[in-house]
Amino acid sequence: MVELNATLISIPAAAYLLGSIPFGLVLGKLFGRADVRKAGSGNIGATNVTRVAGPLAGILTLLLDAAKGALAIVLAARLSDQSSTWMMIAGLCALVGHCFPIWLGFRGGKGVATAAGVFLVLCPPAFLGATILFLLVVAYWRFVSLGSIVAAAAMPLLIYFLWAPHHAPPYAVTFGSLAAALLIVYKHDANIQRLVQGDEPKFSFSKKQDTP
Repeated sequence: MVELNATLISIPAAAYLLGSIPFGLVLGKLFGRADVRKAGSGNIGATNVTRVAGPLAGILTLLLDAAKGALAIVLAARLSDQSSTWMMIAGLCALVGHCFPIWLGFRGGKGVATAAGVFLVLCPPAFLGATILFLLVVAYWRFVSLGSIVAAAAMPLLIYFLWAPHHAPPYAVTFGSLAAALLIVYKHDANIQRLVQGDEPKFSFSKKQDTP
């Protein structure tokens, strides 16, 4: 029992450290940019990496950031005998790690890709629904930030209705998904202000360094 408890307690720490790996910063440097935090929007996420270092670097950042969230859930599932509570805790810790990484002075990304990886494993139908919403919003308005905010805001409802046929999710998952959505929206505060003011840059695959 003591060993099991120690293992479970290690899940949040391991998930946080996994989530805090700054793949965007590393890939930006590998693709010829000194520091993506000093260009474009200054964010280490896939959108800014695409703007600053090009599409390939952005796509790799997106996949690796998502993998952090997915791997945190998979590891928690194995260590906790598929406990949805511990899986949700691990997912949140990975998300917090990405948004507030210890290696970068707790100034990280906005968590969208990492959250996508979390919910891809935790509830694939909800992930699919959020992805469709994101793509529709971005395709029509060309604001990645707006698509991210809409998808994040919709995730708790999608989780609730799509968790399992005729079954609501456990409370830990319900409130965990709500916490994840609130964190992502909070991290988009500056984007929301620019959207309201009409200053938010539209997404492009070019390396043009848009104003933050």
